[in-house]
Amino acid sequence: MIAAVPPARAHHSYANYDMSRLVDMEGTVRQVHWIFPHVTIYVEVEDADGQAQMWAMGASTPAGVERAGVSRDDVQPGDQIGVRCYPLKDGSLGCALGFVTPLHGDTARGDGVERAWN
Repeated sequence: MIAAVPPARAHHSYANYDMSRLVDMEGTVRQVHWIFPHVTIYVEVEDADGQAQMWAMGASTPAGVERAGVSRDDVQPGDQIGVRCYPLKDGSLGCALGFVTPLHGDTARGDGVERAWN
């Protein structure tokens, strides 16, 4: 994830993402940047060869994520999560967060983490 934060020229745009394709993966949260302008969750994921890759999962603004019902306490470093996201078109290790499922059973969904549990 470290190498895949969307460039500034695409700020507030999904133009760099393949919005026609969702990618599913599971991994370990390594960092959560709960800062303006966008929440970014860094997830370590194993590739097909068993090598660790760091993916940058871009979300909405902190206020937008909170309005959707997700607090900064819902996804923490060390958590195991499943992710469904829209990958960057250039193939780098980043995506627009679509759905997050903490492996403890709750589900978050939507524009960069919309809470779907009570």
